[in-house]
Amino acid sequence: MDYAGRLSRLRSAIEGADLDLLLVTHLPNIRYLSGFSGSTAALLVEPHGATLFTDGRYRTQAKQEVKSARIVIGRKSPLVTAAEWLAGRRKGSRGTLARQTSVGIEPESITVGMRDRLAALLKGTARLRSAPPLVERARMVKDADEILRIRRAIELGASLFQVACKTIRPGVSEVEVAAAMEYAARCAGAEGMSFATILAAGPRSAIVHGRASRARIPRRGFVVCDFGVILADYCSDRTRTVHVGQPSREARHLYDAVLEAQLAAIAAVRPGVTASEVDGAARRVLRSRKLARYFTHSTGHGLGLEIHEAPRLAAGQAQKLEPGMVVTIEPGVYVPGKWGVRIEDVVLVTATGCEVLTPADKDLVVIE
Repeated sequence: MDYAGRLSRLRSAIEGADLDLLLVTHLPNIRYLSGFSGSTAALLVEPHGATLFTDGRYRTQAKQEVKSARIVIGRKSPLVTAAEWLAGRRKGSRGTLARQTSVGIEPESITVGMRDRLAALLKGTARLRSAPPLVERARMVKDADEILRIRRAIELGASLFQVACKTIRPGVSEVEVAAAMEYAARCAGAEGMSFATILAAGPRSAIVHGRASRARIPRRGFVVCDFGVILADYCSDRTRTVHVGQPSREARHLYDAVLEAQLAAIAAVRPGVTASEVDGAARRVLRSRKLARYFTHSTGHGLGLEIHEAPRLAAGQAQKLEPGMVVTIEPGVYVPGKWGVRIEDVVLVTATGCEVLTPADKDLVVIE
């Protein structure tokens, strides 16, 4: 990974935001910029360097993973260590640091209490400002290494659907199916699941985020399977909906409507199109089928180091798609107390359109 290049581009963005420094506290952003994968850290990005702050538990790990920043090991929390370190440098110098008074912080990853403490530690030496999502903007467009890792995560994740289809049977609990999938993922080399596996059968399929429960799979009905793995730090995400027992004509019509909406949204993905336009393509199909009111979430989201990243494919989102963005396309229909269907693929925005990275098997699977 080109951590030095990422930091260099971030410095330009920091300057453009009228900031002198950026104190990065969101752990996925720290990993993106430095490679550090520990559970506690702060990264101070300056015009001519970067410093990673962590504690003694990660001394060896930080030395192994971080090549683009100096490392400071402290006995206090990384944020406090960073603030004290910066304040000490500022007081000890009237030269370069005298101009470095505007410190950007990531407001969505820091508590009010910690912000107040930092302000007190830096009082008279630096001024805290809420920074725009500079790192998140950079993370929206994936480089070649990231795309390769996402492809591999998708390939591993795709194999789990076959495990699900072999395990789903009437009377088997949802959690048993999820456990079989997660065990197979670990055996295949996954570092973990991207999120708690969603396995919702029968009337529970109408629960959008119906995590696997002890409920047993009925003799007839839809089963929504939404799952993903983490491999080499990067996430995959996939949803398939199967039907136990022979589906009724109404059930097939519902499935076909969702599939048509998903294909319409995929067809809309290309550079220059806004996130809301992709969302609108799916909703128009479902509106024509009188199902729009049962589609209760956004059409998709970015993914990478995190399972949910920018951009968000939803109404009112003006972000334009660019080559290198990786997004999910996942419309769904959920009729409370009756059933639900969702179909999801991961799509790469290319120079001329898009590439579906998920294996494209989307015919309704019927499990007898």
